[in-house]
Amino acid sequence: MLGEKLGELTGRTTGVRVLPGDDYRYIKLEVSIEEHGSIVGVPVTDIGTFVSYERSGGQMYAEGQGIMISSEGESAIWNGHGVGHPTGDGMGMSIRFSIAFQAGEGKLSALNGCLVIGEFESAGDGTLKSTV
Repeated sequence: MLGEKLGELTGRTTGVRVLPGDDYRYIKLEVSIEEHGSIVGVPVTDIGTFVSYERSGGQMYAEGQGIMISSEGESAIWNGHGVGHPTGDGMGMSIRFSIAFQAGEGKLSALNGCLVIGEFESAGDGTLKSTV
């Protein structure tokens, strides 16, 4: 991983929907998540949704958005995308991603102007872990 570790979050998949693809040969998965942990030393709850597109050879492309809210009421919205693959553990997936944040003033403002990269791992039982 490049740069300094900004945080780690753990949580669960809260919902999955199968969506039609733009072509009859594939589908899209809409995945909603909720995580808790800290980023830039601030305790946060992260909720978001991403859409994962299946590609040939077991590859996946995902794009999504969400919001992190601190225990003090600060927030930062995020938009990102990533690439990965199914892990073979049920609906588990492994994704490497990049995200950009938009935050107001306060402790989370340290995320402004940064392109953040990270690792997302989900297990077949719906548990997940993100490292940024």
